[in-house]
Amino acid sequence: MSWVFLIVLLIALAVAVWLFNGLVKARNLVAASWADIDVQLQRRHDLVPRLVNVVRGYADHERDTLEAVIARRDEAMRARTVGEKSALEDDLDGGVKRLIALAEDYPDLKAGENFSQLADDLVDIEDHLQYARRFYNGAVRDYHNLIERFPDQFIARSFGFERAEFFQAEAGSRSAVQVKVEQ
Repeated sequence: MSWVFLIVLLIALAVAVWLFNGLVKARNLVAASWADIDVQLQRRHDLVPRLVNVVRGYADHERDTLEAVIARRDEAMRARTVGEKSALEDDLDGGVKRLIALAEDYPDLKAGENFSQLADDLVDIEDHLQYARRFYNGAVRDYHNLIERFPDQFIARSFGFERAEFFQAEAGSRSAVQVKVEQ
């Protein structure tokens, strides 16, 4: 009888360790995928001052717009939580789009090699960022599924596994983008 109890106890312990390790793996995937987003955000943050400097040479009278973009970048770099970063990055994205839109008023700027290269770099960063956000949100979804399902939830609660935040777009950023097509 004691052997049966010992075997059942060992099996229960093995299952608990297996579930715990799965939770740790999922939590680490969320952290690693957030780090991937952070790398892309840092690339964008590094690009913004260069873009502002190129535009400044052509549109110095747009000082308010230029300074607002730099201020948004600085705020976004100081954000700590996923929710804060998400909101501030959406705001920064809007500022960068306004900065790019300024180029429409300056054909020499738009045709310039520096601006063109920076715009291409920005598109590349945004593509990588979009993929990293989707991957992160998928990792968060899978992690949430683990910590909420039976029997994993008992291990998750016992060891303090907490929900992670999704990287979400702000409500205002879901509106359609106006595109100006020149003929």
